[in-house]
Amino acid sequence: MFGSLGKLIERQIKKAQAEGQLHGLEGEGRPLPDRSGEEQSDPATAAGYRIMAQAGVLPEEFKIKKYLDAARQDYTTLTDPQARKQAMARIADLEMRYNMARDARRAFTR
Repeated sequence: MFGSLGKLIERQIKKAQAEGQLHGLEGEGRPLPDRSGEEQSDPATAAGYRIMAQAGVLPEEFKIKKYLDAARQDYTTLTDPQARKQAMARIADLEMRYNMARDARRAFTR
């Protein structure tokens, strides 16, 4: 089956090229971005996340992950014990929220 599906896809690509539909696309003439670090094993899920990212709409866990990374980076610069303690509490809170958001998304997509 994959052979016939591959032939169909190849025909559609050649048709689009002949009609000029593949000219002027974003990123034309540049190499594809490196996506080797993507956590998703399902290509359809990974493609869905890329589309959401391009539209500026991401699951809550992605936003929390950015805050968590920033909080961890800030922690490394602190020297005051009280400030470090507050930063660790913030990191713990963000980790909990991140895990909850990730688990909720996984439960929803299963």
